[in-house]
Parts: sequence; structure tokens; C-alpha cells
Amino acid sequence: MASATSEFPERLRRCWHPVAYDHEVTDRPVAATLLGEAVVVWRTADGRAHAMRDLCIHRGTALSLGWVADDCLVCPYHAWHYDETGACVRIPQSAHVAIPAKARTPVYQCQERYGLGWVCLSEAPPAYALPEIPEFESTDWKVVNTGPFDWQSDASRQVENFTDFGHFPWVHPGLPGDPDRPVVPDHTVEIRAHVLHYTIVRPEAPNSDAFPVFANEVTERPERRSRYELHLPYTIVLRLGWGGTKGMVYFFASQPERANRCRGYCIIGRNYDVDDPDSTLQEFERVIFGQDQRIVESQRPEQVPFDLADELHLRFDAVAVAYRRAMRAQQLG
Repeated sequence: MASATSEFPERLRRCWHPVAYDHEVTDRPVAATLLGEAVVVWRTADGRAHAMRDLCIHRGTALSLGWVADDCLVCPYHAWHYDETGACVRIPQSAHVAIPAKARTPVYQCQERYGLGWVCLSEAPPAYALPEIPEFESTDWKVVNTGPFDWQSDASRQVENFTDFGHFPWVHPGLPGDPDRPVVPDHTVEIRAHVLHYTIVRPEAPNSDAFPVFANEVTERPERRSRYELHLPYTIVLRLGWGGTKGMVYFFASQPERANRCRGYCIIGRNYDVDDPDSTLQEFERVIFGQDQRIVESQRPEQVPFDLADELHLRFDAVAVAYRRAMRAQQLG
């Protein structure tokens, strides 16, 4: 359950969440919002990323407005220097006075993987490890970053939309959806610990001339085999195949900024068409996420209602039902 001072369940603080693409964190600090908390991410000279509360203890200034010097994050207001442990190590205005022990800001667990910077706000060990995606480590696969996608919705709605099968024909007609084949095939969801596993073979529209991004070579009534791993709370690994050796991996993670605001990161790998420019996939996902955004931002409430009685569910909503049950069982929703 959420605490009286938080709009999020406490256990979400023990999860890894993306806060930026790693290429965004250069020689300047980057501001992010995570679970309602102001966070700043920055690098020391050795290239390591660090995360801490975006707050100078002196006058409450955002440290993300400052700069990095001598492997410290420098406040833009009075140039107080904070090292990677969160301790203030230099106060220019009081050069010969001992620095108070209170002069520090909380630090958070931080790691980089799959081209993203991840933060865990809790001091306790993270509840779950990040997924394994061996394809992204292989030179046979080209990996492309798309987005990020900023939505006025809860991260739970953004994730649930990504794995909803019933909307493709109507929200994405002629792209991944075929309005002439709207029936969702039967599928079963298996829950192992905090991961939902499910596979579906579903109708797919033929490749469009504007976005020839998929490997289906059938010109009429193509199908795709989709194998999903939904890692609670807000991360999905989707592997696509069309019956041959060509494959595609979607890695999607949503950053829960606030209860009604999120940022989605979509990283795509494929072992075909590796010479195509990144802009082809980036523009395709810009269109797809734009079509989804207007729908999801209209949903009420902004957060997925985890009580199953609050919305109507049919057989083809098996993933949504399993997701809601699992989030409640893991005390994440």
C-alpha cells in the first residue's frame, strides 16, 4: 500500500527504473523525476554514472542546474561541491570552517545497462534484477533507441497498452494491425515470480511502403509470433518472429515520474536490415506511440485500477488481468 506521504506503493522504491538514455548523461548533470522524487544523474571523470536527490541542503536549489568539477556536482547557487557519496566537500564561502555533517544529499543506487541509466531509490537491495537480453550483446543484432515518449498517464497504463492485443486493428490500422482480422487468438499467461510469460500468434498487417520494418514476407494475411516477458512493474521484453531466422526484440521500460506522468523508453534490436538508418525505426515508433498516446491519455483513472472489479474484462484481456493480480500480489499496485 502507498504510505500517507506517497502516491506510490513503498515497494516500487525497491525496483530499478529507467531515468535517461545513457547518451543523455554527458558532462552536464541531468534532471529526472522518479516516483515523485527529484533526481539528478551525473558522471565522474571515470565515466561512472551517479544518482542523488536533486537538492542542495543549503537553500534547496536544484543541483541539476549546476555543473561537474573535480569529480563533484556543483550547486549553481553558491557553488557547494557534492561528491559521489552525497557529502558536501567544499563550501567556497567558508574556506576555513569545518563542513557540517548535515551538509549532504541522499544518493541512490544507479547502474547503466542496455543504453539506459537505471535508478533504485531504496537503500535496501533491489527487489528484482533487470532482464537478460543476450541479443543486445551480439554483434549480429543492430540496436536502435527510440523515443523517449512522455505521456500524461501513469506508467501502469503505458505498460498495459504496450501489451494489449485488442487495440491493434483500430488504433494502428495498416501498420501492426489489420481491421479485417480483429479477433484476438487464445493465449495463456504464466506467472513466475515477478515475470509474466505469454506467447501469441496473431494477425499482422502486411509491411507498409512507408514503414517496411518487419520481416514478414507474406503479402496477404501475414502473422507474427510474439513471445513476451512482462517484468514487474513496468518493463517488457518482446521477441518477434515470422517463422524464419529473422527476429526482432523490443525492450520497453516506463519511468514512473508521477501518478499521472510517465516516460517510455523503447529499444529495438533486429538481425536483419542492419544497414537501414536508425531514423526508419525511430519514425515508425514515433507514429505508433503517438497513436497510442491520445487513447491512453484519455483513460480514467490515469492509473490502472488494480482491483479487478473496477473495469470489465473479457477472455482476450488475459494479460491485463494477470498483470493486475501480479502487481497486487507483489505489493506494487
